[in-house]
Amino acid sequence: MRIRSAVTTTQETFIEAGAQVEGAAVIVIAAAVVDNPLAGQGQVADLTELEVLGNEAAGFLVRQALRALAAVGVEPGDVRGYGKGAIVGVNGDREHTAAVLHPRFGAPVRAAIGGGADIIPGTKKVGGPGSSITMPIGNKDDRWVFDDMDAIDLSIVDAPRPDEMVIALVLSAGGRPNARVQKPV
Repeated sequence: MRIRSAVTTTQETFIEAGAQVEGAAVIVIAAAVVDNPLAGQGQVADLTELEVLGNEAAGFLVRQALRALAAVGVEPGDVRGYGKGAIVGVNGDREHTAAVLHPRFGAPVRAAIGGGADIIPGTKKVGGPGSSITMPIGNKDDRWVFDDMDAIDLSIVDAPRPDEMVIALVLSAGGRPNARVQKPV
């Protein structure tokens, strides 16, 4: 994996809708801008190389994200939600992002945060430099925990270039700030 740049952003929410937020309400995005080894090759049947890239990227990104969370006092066991996303440059193929995000991405993330029984929700797209992507966040163990359902946007001004991908991981602690929506009984 060849990383051109990495971006890690932490968002802490202290006041939501005019009310103080009790407890942690933290979201971290860790993103890497990497070379797409299959860019410009048209439709390639064997995407194994990108599956391996996804596994390597996930390991790198979860380390970056956990380091940022530690800086604000959040431990790996405090992570309740997660999400992922990827933008492939225009010389790539949307299926390249699927190969990166789906088959092997989750294992390093789950190992680092101490579990995660549910899917890591994700999104993917083709775009140019500065493209934004909205990444869903869901509870790591039960997708029906409403308090952890959220989303966050990412845009990197100079990425992805045509032969690159932006790969991102989102981790959250504390759920949506001042969540009040309940499941119907």
